[in-house]
Amino acid sequence: MHTIVVASQKGGVGKTTIAGHLGVMAEMAGAGPVALIDTDPQGSLAAWWNERVAATPLFAQVEIDRLTEHLAALDQAGIALTIVDTPPSVTPLIEKVLKVADLVVIPTRPSPHDLRAVGSTVELVERAGKKMIFVINGAANRSKIAGEAAVALSQHGTVAPVTLFQRVDFASAMIDGRTVQEIDAKSKSAIEVAILFKYVNTQLRKINK
Repeated sequence: MHTIVVASQKGGVGKTTIAGHLGVMAEMAGAGPVALIDTDPQGSLAAWWNERVAATPLFAQVEIDRLTEHLAALDQAGIALTIVDTPPSVTPLIEKVLKVADLVVIPTRPSPHDLRAVGSTVELVERAGKKMIFVINGAANRSKIAGEAAVALSQHGTVAPVTLFQRVDFASAMIDGRTVQEIDAKSKSAIEVAILFKYVNTQLRKINK
């Protein structure tokens, strides 16, 4: 079993959206069973999952202090991939979650303020000795800043080869427990998510378990 942790010390960067979309895309791609875990006290991922009609991905309720034990149980139960959403703050909780990660996905919006905030997250991930990738999310169409952000982030680590652009369908999907793939599999947003998952999955396959 592999574990993806979606983390950022900056709020509003789309962690929950990306966690949910990667989970559904993994199931669609045959990379499941997938279990989602929400460690954010706000419970946004749990709230989204509770609105879902589809039976997959699964949702796992865990105790942070027993996270390693819970993950072992999920592995024994046949779960192939767990995706963990995290709160936007520097807390001991984040460090505990990062310890179990095989891959850390760090979403960031392409703005100077967001890019400046990336450093604290990178520091935590590096301290944990984990592999990480950046995902540029919420970019405006035809904006040069997304490319500039990719260049800036590449100085810290690997940047996913696809940008998630700001579109209404992402917001609409998160309201009713769906994803953009489930709303319109041929939409630009769905194609971007599919490319992102393919890249993330390739990175996971390089990690020996």
